[in-house]
Amino acid sequence: MNANPLADIAIFAYLSSAILIFKPLNLKVIGQDKSKRLALTFAWGASALHGLYIVLITHQNANFNFSFFSMASLVSLIVALLLLLATLSKPFENIGIFLFPLTALMLALDLCFPEKQRSLDMHNWQMNTHILSSIIAFSLLNIAAVQAVLLVIQNQQLRSHPPKRYIQSLPPLQSMESLLFQMIGAGVFFLSISLTSGFIFLEDIFAQHLAHKTIFSIAAWLIFSGLLIGRSLYGWRGQTAIKWTLLGFLSLLLAYFGSKLVMELILHR
Repeated sequence: MNANPLADIAIFAYLSSAILIFKPLNLKVIGQDKSKRLALTFAWGASALHGLYIVLITHQNANFNFSFFSMASLVSLIVALLLLLATLSKPFENIGIFLFPLTALMLALDLCFPEKQRSLDMHNWQMNTHILSSIIAFSLLNIAAVQAVLLVIQNQQLRSHPPKRYIQSLPPLQSMESLLFQMIGAGVFFLSISLTSGFIFLEDIFAQHLAHKTIFSIAAWLIFSGLLIGRSLYGWRGQTAIKWTLLGFLSLLLAYFGSKLVMELILHR
């Protein structure tokens, strides 16, 4: 079965969902709730097709391709699913205006630039635990970074009179900040599993090809853990929480994709 049409439809559905969320906010049209329900339906459908596309490609290649764009596509899918799960209890769907087009872009890049198969030599449960926990950690902390950016915009807009309609539609600052720390807490948990499993199961986690990833991952863990401790002991929030979150995510981004970007896309190794 050709999986490419599934990816095409998923990309269209992601973009349609973002447009459906944005249009009522921008044009003040009637039926905003109905539009958002339809947008979420498109987003769930897009995620399902995106996941099916990854499954089919993995089956065709007899293994998952751990190349740059394939990993980026998988991470973006997990981020989209985490956001959709969050919307089941709280009105966070407006974040989809930013996340769904980004997910569509990552899927499109994976589709348009098929890379040579990059598989792992080890496929035991130890390596699977390390990889899966790493991907989940990055996805959770990715949403936390988006939350931090939105908090910056929300703070700035609330000082204007009146704030833009999109900002008015977001949950209160306290709810946004609460979700931020929930995502960070969960992300640090899975990042801890990733680092622990790496130290235990990998022969040399500081080997030349892993040293950069390990150092930046540890730095990210220290930053995010320090933020959680500061929140608990000193009540850190606001600009302090935002700066620490973005710094930690930048470190994690360099750890997960920095070497892959240089080695695969620039040096073609």
